[in-house]
Amino acid sequence: MARVPKNTTIRWTVSVSKNTDIAVRSFLAQRGMKKGDLSKFIEHAVRWHVLDQTMAEARGTFSDLAPEALDSLLDEAVTTTRQAHAAKAG
Repeated sequence: MARVPKNTTIRWTVSVSKNTDIAVRSFLAQRGMKKGDLSKFIEHAVRWHVLDQTMAEARGTFSDLAPEALDSLLDEAVTTTRQAHAAKAG
């Protein structure tokens, strides 16, 4: 996947029900947020949903492993990642 600079924004055109529109705008208004904060709110919600779905898929993939085997895999992955990070830093 190509790297996109962090400050790059892309315009979306989305359609939602009137009830959803009212609920979200009321939610934002109650927290003192302005119209422009809608984009931030949507981006945050989408990121959380993608993370939630990714985690659910990962849990499903490893659901048949014994807890000890999963702990061992996680420990190995953490160790490998730390070693790679240390090699880059040093």
